[in-house]
Amino acid sequence: MTIPAVGGDVDVERHDPGVVPLHGGPRLQPAHFEPAHVPVEVARYGTAAHTLPVGSPGKVGILELGFALRGPEGARRTELVHHFQKSPLQIMRPLYYNLARPDMPYTYILTTGGGILHNDRQRMDLTFGPDTSAFVTTQAHTKIYRMESGYATSLINLDLADGAYVEFLPDPVIPYAQSRFYQRLHADVHPGATLIAAETVYAGRMTRGEHHAYAAYATDFELWRPGPEPAPLAIDRVRLVPHDGYVGGAAVLGGRDIVASLYVVTPRLPAREVADVLQDSVAAVVEASDDDAARFGVSVLPGDAGAWMRFVGDDTITSLAVQKAAAAAVHEAITGSPAPPIRK
Repeated sequence: MTIPAVGGDVDVERHDPGVVPLHGGPRLQPAHFEPAHVPVEVARYGTAAHTLPVGSPGKVGILELGFALRGPEGARRTELVHHFQKSPLQIMRPLYYNLARPDMPYTYILTTGGGILHNDRQRMDLTFGPDTSAFVTTQAHTKIYRMESGYATSLINLDLADGAYVEFLPDPVIPYAQSRFYQRLHADVHPGATLIAAETVYAGRMTRGEHHAYAAYATDFELWRPGPEPAPLAIDRVRLVPHDGYVGGAAVLGGRDIVASLYVVTPRLPAREVADVLQDSVAAVVEASDDDAARFGVSVLPGDAGAWMRFVGDDTITSLAVQKAAAAAVHEAITGSPAPPIRK
């Protein structure tokens, strides 16, 4: 791996596909779980091992889920038809507890390690077939632990076929002091599909006095239209580097401790109507809160494909209430039924 001194992305070495895998099959080869590009803000820390190197047992988590519509006409429901997992990533059995949508499974992603460590590599591939409906979340907050060397990465690939309705709403990410992390979420959303997706990151373990003490936190959130000539809908890049004078530090949050985003791509409602639903639901929470630092904005996505919301603030209770209210309001506006309380 070659790391430039400043700027740009890093090309991670790709293994020759003609080479016989050394162990574990194709899923455990670097070409599968390493990002094609790692932002220099993260990659500059290299992959030298303080303890376990990349690819060691327990350092690579793989999760593949495939959903399809099953059952007789009039009683069809979305079911999990493909499942591969390798610790530390795994899931609970999908649950059907939404009385208003008994056809819709609720799936919880778990990690057996309790958090993300240096040189960890995670990859999730979630596929949703035609006319499926699904809700995917995490069991708890994602903790990114302190790192003495190296960095960690996560790849998340979502593929939504025509008519699919998917809510991908993980709990917030907490980057601990001196952690280095990069995540890329790539979603292929068919023009007839609906995706509601969220991202939330805290400044750290704020009750312990950690405020933007992580070394580097970078994410790429990409929405694409699939097809013979794939086209981007929206690309949202985040580069937070509070130390060493790199551009894009905590100042971009205006001194706030929390940033949360919600993206809604749907053909079922006009984009302006989706934006109004987000605006009204979030405004009600913010106006009733005690978080004086709370600010938010809403706008439509390019091509009137949907709308998105971004919130910044200092209070975790307010930020969680904002995400819950916004997601529930959009769920009801699109499906015509109220969103159930999420069991955790």
